[in-house]
Amino acid sequence: MELLHVLLAASYILLVSFSPSSSLCQGKTLPYMTPDVTKISGRSFDYIIVGGGTAGCPLAATLSKRYSVLVVERGSSPYENPSVLQKKFYGFPLLQTDEFSSVSQSFISKDGVSNLRGRVLGGSSTIGGGFYGRASDAFVRRAGWDEELVKESYKWVESKLVSKPELTKWQSAVKFGLLEAGILPYNGFSLEHVEGTKMGGTLFDHDGRRRTSADLLGTGNPDNIVVLLNATVKNIIFHKKGTENEKTVHGIRFIKSDGNASQTYEAYLQQLANSGSWGDVILSAGALGSPQILLLSGIGPKRHLKSFGIPLVLDFPEIGQEMIDNPSISVLVESGPEVQLPDPPQIAGIAEDFKFIVQGLILPISINATIIPIAIKLAFPASKGKLELNSTDPRQNPLVEFNYLAKEKDMEECVKMVQLVERVAGSKSIAGFLEMESNNNSKSPHELREFCKKNVRTFYHYHGGCAVGSVVDNNYRVHGVKRLRVVDGSSFLESPGTNPTATLMMLGRYQGIKILEENTLHEQSKSNHNQTHV
Repeated sequence: MELLHVLLAASYILLVSFSPSSSLCQGKTLPYMTPDVTKISGRSFDYIIVGGGTAGCPLAATLSKRYSVLVVERGSSPYENPSVLQKKFYGFPLLQTDEFSSVSQSFISKDGVSNLRGRVLGGSSTIGGGFYGRASDAFVRRAGWDEELVKESYKWVESKLVSKPELTKWQSAVKFGLLEAGILPYNGFSLEHVEGTKMGGTLFDHDGRRRTSADLLGTGNPDNIVVLLNATVKNIIFHKKGTENEKTVHGIRFIKSDGNASQTYEAYLQQLANSGSWGDVILSAGALGSPQILLLSGIGPKRHLKSFGIPLVLDFPEIGQEMIDNPSISVLVESGPEVQLPDPPQIAGIAEDFKFIVQGLILPISINATIIPIAIKLAFPASKGKLELNSTDPRQNPLVEFNYLAKEKDMEECVKMVQLVERVAGSKSIAGFLEMESNNNSKSPHELREFCKKNVRTFYHYHGGCAVGSVVDNNYRVHGVKRLRVVDGSSFLESPGTNPTATLMMLGRYQGIKILEENTLHEQSKSNHNQTHV
């Protein structure tokens, strides 16, 4: 096994040392990509998407069928770093974080819990576990979405990125461990969010290559998409009337991600051809990035913005509120005599009326060591937090507090979660895989509560900050501002299920189609109006 890890380390170094061509995108034609801010500065586009992440890429691909689109991504291209695209290196990018250039950016919430953000084209779909599962029907109904268009949008994503996984020995052990613990029935392979134990879809193909949201850019019109890499948006630009700002977006101001924060560049919205209307700036920068950009642009609580010397555009106290992270508890199971290779989740247990989600994985903690956690998350926590600025430098993480287990209801649910996850971890199936005796240590109610307090962690499914209803309307337009939308996980009021990746990619496609339909109606209305007055 030591030789195996030497080979693994050697191949990792070899891969990182060379920059592959865009042929990694499965033969698709990728749009023009550049890290040169001077090539974009001063140009105009029909739509500007801030964040080339899980939702931003399918959104850009969809809009590009008819319009010019600029995608501004603060990170680099995944095709320049194949370590993130290989299943055998799952988890390694999470170990390598730096201030400006790593594909994942670490942050610690005010709760003291370590967390990560995606900082690469494709967003968190490029660094996560690759588990793919749709949102529940109830979630779709609560969101008020067109159910048929939702299904079509999911299928569009799935036809390009998703396959049925081949279960590893560890994932097979997890499956039987979940069933032993009573998470029934077994639903086999399913993309639906159904109660019981199931095998989900995977973004890894059968050769172990990760497919990401960035690959969806290859389905758009490459002549209509420009991707600016390694550029961080500093703030939104508004049209000016006299000496005062109107609440109408004109473009964006950005900097080089590894450059001088005071050296800024600009890109603008142009009038849409044949419609007489204008496009939008669309924030798809994630649950931390989108509210942060709004605050930096002068949209947020007046007192908070004043403390940073940011000119007020719109007093909007709801920006950064409703921040939610799904509290998670992990039980580490002891490994056998051999260190296991990294193994992303393929099996999920969905229990207690969809409240609990359980998965098992093998994560690297260094180049030659792994841990084996069984993790469980609370899908619908009552506790909520908020996000605020920490700096006027957009590259710095904002301050965020999730208030894990602050509500008594969440603590009570956590106690049940610990009991369930320990039943799974102590199952005969897990013990058999690890070549050890099964174990079910019972804890007192007080011990369980203390365990929750000391061991609560993230499941990396945080959301909120630009919630539908309070910050954006049902068309994802920001209240009180023209030509500005938010399309990403910051709009979610709850986590959509086992993993939000599928629903975020679906949302990008869904909202892209909605915008195209909206513009078509506008053009038809304008045409009819002109004919009436001829």
